Amino acid sequence: MKTAMIVDDATVMRIRLRDILEPRYKVVAEATNGLEAIELFDQYLPDFVTLDITMPQMNGIDALERIMKRHPDAHVIVVSAVGQKKMVFDAIGRGAKDFIIKPFDPTRVMASIDRLFDD
Repeated sequence: MKTAMIVDDATVMRIRLRDILEPRYKVVAEATNGLEAIELFDQYLPDFVTLDITMPQMNGIDALERIMKRHPDAHVIVVSAVGQKKMVFDAIGRGAKDFIIKPFDPTRVMASIDRLFDD
């Protein structure tokens, strides 16, 4: 079973994503900011990460950059609120594989994750 890490400062968003992902994927870690995301990624090495952009302490763009430097093969999907188009393109340019928009559409979330592993 593929493993996931969810990164979002909003508890309700983490719960919503966990409900969408499980039981198909195993959520091995959840982080509330970019600093935690880096630490937990190093610890758990999940198969993929959903990473919110706007968070306290360290935003998702900076966390993405650090994760990709340490783990160039990481599969990261950026989570964005509508209206953050520039930040989404910046994240894709820094190594994110895809993006999903809040509020979450379960079909879109699963399609994005499935594309990560289409080999």
